[in-house]
Amino acid sequence: MLPLELIRRDPDAVRRAAALKGEPAPVDEILDLDRRWREATTVAETTRAEQNRLSKDFGQSKDQALIPRMKELAETVKSAGEEAADLRRQLDEQLLLVPNLFHESVPIGEDEHDNQVAREWGTKPAFDFDPRAHYDLDVGFDFERAVKVARSRFAGLTGQVAALERALIQFMLDLHTREHGYRELQPPVLVNSDSMLGTAQLPKFAEDAFRLDGEDLWLIPTAEVPVTNWHRDEILEAADLPVRYVAYTPCFRSEAGAAGKDTRGYIRLHQFHKVELVKLVAPESSLDELESLVADAASVLERLGIHYRVLLMCTGDMGFAQYKKYDLEAWAPGLGRYIEVSSCSVFNDFQARRANLRYRPETGAAPRFVHTLNGSGLADRVLPIVLENYQQADGTVVVPEVLRPYLGGVEVIGQAAG
Repeated sequence: MLPLELIRRDPDAVRRAAALKGEPAPVDEILDLDRRWREATTVAETTRAEQNRLSKDFGQSKDQALIPRMKELAETVKSAGEEAADLRRQLDEQLLLVPNLFHESVPIGEDEHDNQVAREWGTKPAFDFDPRAHYDLDVGFDFERAVKVARSRFAGLTGQVAALERALIQFMLDLHTREHGYRELQPPVLVNSDSMLGTAQLPKFAEDAFRLDGEDLWLIPTAEVPVTNWHRDEILEAADLPVRYVAYTPCFRSEAGAAGKDTRGYIRLHQFHKVELVKLVAPESSLDELESLVADAASVLERLGIHYRVLLMCTGDMGFAQYKKYDLEAWAPGLGRYIEVSSCSVFNDFQARRANLRYRPETGAAPRFVHTLNGSGLADRVLPIVLENYQQADGTVVVPEVLRPYLGGVEVIGQAAG
């Protein structure tokens, strides 16, 4: 959430940022509501001051002639106060609809074609056969039965490929906790509306999430939601920062805005698994922390020997809440294209204001809002990436060396093509 003071001071900058992000922003409505709210508040406060003065006079004089005016003032205070409260409620609702600003290093652009390749690592693998898409490999995917027990865009894993995904998750958690300094957290996968609001999933992205009927509980679209909110309404000490959490959870998305995209395979599902990285940091370090977050996520792909590229996202493709964002895309040779496996973002204090996430810079100092960051470290889209990169001509898949200890030393999975 942007501070109201910023919108008052520089509404044109807010309008420009929203337009370049391709997002609507009710700036004019906010300024009108703000003006009316302040007017109603002034009326309530000045009338209350007169009411207090007259009450004091009456207490001393017991002059009955003052009573009608006192009643009139009481009615005005009540009505003006109610009007001010209603206007403030409307104002707060509108503030939640304004997108974040963006950092000056973010490229101006309309869509994915305007993103910039920041760097690449590794090379695309060479095959002496036509590589298959992951869903054509006989390794243990079961899409048909998953659809039977749920509906389309669900998937099932059996046998060795299920163990391979579990190995990937364990490898990621071990890497981030043992080498990158993150603390593991196991949060709930059902969260309340305050948590969804705190990370800006609500109100804008309500249709992309699943909600329990009759309950104020949502299935999390990402562990970002419970983990970022873990310290909601708290004041941390400067010595506590940076806070770095890593969490593995299943995630759930309705994909309401993704009709027709990646309908085959293990890429875009209603339920998926993800290892999430979340940071709460001091404002002056947040951009540096973003770069280290990207490096932490990228190290997973490097340990796996997977070619990837890092994209600096343009204004029109970076998202409602993000201040600056990188995407990591890994090469999928069977599909013949890059697949996004991680988005790493810094939000400045946009989420922190919603979640009331603060820290005290020094003893006795006034609290300040932290800056929040998150990124996939990584998502389970890495599974099809590994399968496609390590496939062999006979349809089997070589297990990357870093994963073999998690599989009891197994080196190859899958059935040879007959």
